[in-house]
Amino acid sequence: MCLDQEMTMNMNSIRPLTDPSRPKVYIETYGCQMNVNDSEVILSILQDAGYALTESIEDADVILANTCSIRDNAEQRIWGRIDQFRIQKRNRNGVVIGIVGCMAERLKDKLLEKVDLVAGPDSYRSLPELLKAITPESPQMNVLLSHEETYADIAPVRLDKNGVSAFISIMRGCNNVCSYCVVPYTRGRERSRDPQTIVNEARILFENGYKEVTLLGQNVDSYAWESPEGNMNFPQLLEAVALISPELRVRFSTSHPKDISDEVIYTMAKYDNICKHIHLPVQSGSSIMLEKMRRKYNREWYLERVGKIRSVIPDCGLTTDVIAGFSGETEQDHQDTLSLMEEVVFDSAFMFAYSERPGTLASKKYPDDIPYEEKTRRLNEIIALQGRMSLKSNEKEVGKVMKVLVEGPSKKNPDELCGRASSNKMCVFPSRGEKAGDYCQVKVESVTSATLICSRID
Repeated sequence: MCLDQEMTMNMNSIRPLTDPSRPKVYIETYGCQMNVNDSEVILSILQDAGYALTESIEDADVILANTCSIRDNAEQRIWGRIDQFRIQKRNRNGVVIGIVGCMAERLKDKLLEKVDLVAGPDSYRSLPELLKAITPESPQMNVLLSHEETYADIAPVRLDKNGVSAFISIMRGCNNVCSYCVVPYTRGRERSRDPQTIVNEARILFENGYKEVTLLGQNVDSYAWESPEGNMNFPQLLEAVALISPELRVRFSTSHPKDISDEVIYTMAKYDNICKHIHLPVQSGSSIMLEKMRRKYNREWYLERVGKIRSVIPDCGLTTDVIAGFSGETEQDHQDTLSLMEEVVFDSAFMFAYSERPGTLASKKYPDDIPYEEKTRRLNEIIALQGRMSLKSNEKEVGKVMKVLVEGPSKKNPDELCGRASSNKMCVFPSRGEKAGDYCQVKVESVTSATLICSRID
């Protein structure tokens, strides 16, 4: 089968089927954007096998939770949901409960004691067969990791509500093996997807009305496709997607500070429709902690990359991840993180207390020796500082004119719209009857730490 045939989609394959005559599947998604895309792949596979989506757990024949293992509290939440799912199973004959994704890969048999189906991130193609094989005496499991699986030929069924923004997975797995991170053990080794399937998927989405795509990978900067027909790196892929249409916005996530290249930065600057936003997780401002985390860069390298980004793209949005209380973190290490945050002035950040994950290098080599109360104090200081930095970052936008992609009505005021600028900052502005997917020109009049409050200039 040729590539174009494999990737042909119409609106029925882009939007989920809700045919009442089909057995119904209910999917809850936890964790990152990549899990959202995985849920869309799962639904596509099950839809082709005769299932239809339901948004009501009470109507579901199959209940699935697509899970994340990156922090302990994420897993604890799933255990609580399993208890709720089992109530549905007790109340209605024939209901099947399944756990898929990273938690399924990590806990395997332990989960199988509670549910009917356990499937890891590389086994979604087998879901129809696994579901058919389930009996009360025979739960099913497939958690084999693959060196090749990218689901490149699967047309994801989009679960977004507004038909404006879509995620496209460009690679799977991770080779970095940061000492605290469970991802390489739950998602396997890094492998890149055929670039032509990525470009085709983005083009078809645009032809079906989508205005924005986000290219996803654990480390997009290490994307590398090699074939007899030619090789492609991430900047080249980014350019190929941007060239589909100037009306199609292109985002990406996540970048790794050790790998983001000048070529990526200059490619972003070259095309107006490549959004000027980079999520660049720092994790710590202490070179000592970064080495212990096996991040393969130090504080100076990170700040040099930030300096390069801002010299080429002065208005580029920068967001990050920060971990408080990693093994052996001293008060000086913590202060180094705070000082880096003040120097960079991130737009926003995902901030967490360190959560030891079983099986990682850190769990084997480094004691989780920072008391909970101290982790909490440090995290609260980080959160408070980031609140001030977010406000400071937004205040620099006052008076600027921005092109915003409308996402829908504002939650607080139906007479206002909300949408994101190229920098990924959220804007709120008066409606003139536009709908999701329209572009608007706005001027920033005032700000909060989370929002740019704008007037209309178009």
